[in-house]
Amino acid sequence: MQTAETPGYRRTWQLAWPIILANSSIPLVGAVDTAVMGHLPDAAYIGAVALGANLFSIIYWAFGFLRMGTTGFVAQAAGAGDGGEAAAALKRALLIAGGLALAVWSLQIPIGMIAFYMVDGSERVEELARVYFGWRIWSAPAVFANYAIVGTLIGLQRTRDVLVVQLLLNGTNVALDLLFVPVLGFGVEGVALASVIAEFTAVGIGLWLVVRRLRPLPRPGHRITLLEPAALRALIRVNGNIFVRTLCLVLSLFYFTAVGTGLGEVVVAANAILLQLLFFLSYGLDGFAHAVEGLAGSARGAGRRDQFRAAVRTSTVCAAALAVGYSVVYALFGGVFIGWMTDLPEVRELATTYLPWMLLAPIVAVWNFQLDGVFIGTTRTVEMRNGMLIAAGAFWLATELLVPDLGNHGLWLAFMGFFVLRALLLALWLPRIDRSIAAVPQAPV
Repeated sequence: MQTAETPGYRRTWQLAWPIILANSSIPLVGAVDTAVMGHLPDAAYIGAVALGANLFSIIYWAFGFLRMGTTGFVAQAAGAGDGGEAAAALKRALLIAGGLALAVWSLQIPIGMIAFYMVDGSERVEELARVYFGWRIWSAPAVFANYAIVGTLIGLQRTRDVLVVQLLLNGTNVALDLLFVPVLGFGVEGVALASVIAEFTAVGIGLWLVVRRLRPLPRPGHRITLLEPAALRALIRVNGNIFVRTLCLVLSLFYFTAVGTGLGEVVVAANAILLQLLFFLSYGLDGFAHAVEGLAGSARGAGRRDQFRAAVRTSTVCAAALAVGYSVVYALFGGVFIGWMTDLPEVRELATTYLPWMLLAPIVAVWNFQLDGVFIGTTRTVEMRNGMLIAAGAFWLATELLVPDLGNHGLWLAFMGFFVLRALLLALWLPRIDRSIAAVPQAPV
């Protein structure tokens, strides 16, 4: 039986389901973007928005450390009963968000040149995508601020507020898409402007929610210095480690696609479809990973080893059950999903041939999501960085060894090995966190 303080399965689910639902609303925006562009007279509009949106997904994803780093610091401060430090952690993250936004604005011309140099689109698609880029770049301050806000809400275990922010963001985006393009007659600039306005709107409601949640927290008597050197160094160190980890992940995914490209166009198309199933998997597993971020960080801040162990145990059991569910769904309906995503018989056939890898993927990947959540919540980011560096290097080596003989099966085998090795390393280092938390006697039940 769980104590009132010890996180059980019910509490874990309460924290996870809003994130799962919020993530599930994300594809709706892309679908509406495509639909409104699809009713314009030139197919280049669809390609331009898809290209532009993908570029910004990569650019902004690189700064996702702001969300993860903020969660850990806020969760630990809240667990320690220090509302002043939790508020300071948010303010420091917002300062970094503002600095990063200014940097992106200042460097938008070289960023755009590099981004469009790396893509291969028609002249018309690239021309329209540059228009999209010129408008969408102005959302940088709001995107980065939202990372800090969402990270704070997760750290405070207010995931329903995260759901509110995400639904407002996506709902506003969709509504403005439908207003600017079909009604007012805008082109790609209408879709980009809708995203910019939606991001700033989400910042407004997000800040209001955060202030409401921070106000009741206790404020110890010690003085909080926003620009305290030690706190800033810790923030920069944690965010820097997460940035390296994320960069390695992005490069590994890019390398996977690049190697597949050398195996032929049909293989690339089949792998792209299967990767979509992998990304869909992340929407669900992220829910329990975010739940353990808040729970584990709070337990560490409170010095409660029993809470920490309960948080890891319950969230992992729930995530593992969900992973098995994904495998069953993909086994039963994987062929249907593939059919929805392509009409080309050769791509369907090849994707079906490699579908068994996606039945294995949820069981293999779930441990990465969960352990990431534990290490993020407790701000043990050195281990995250080192584990990713080792796993990425091993993935490259395994690919070079396996693909020449096994082809695309070798590529997928190396990719699964990437997940397995990283999870094993983090699991090996997990006891370090447990030992770092002061032992507290279990409260009576």
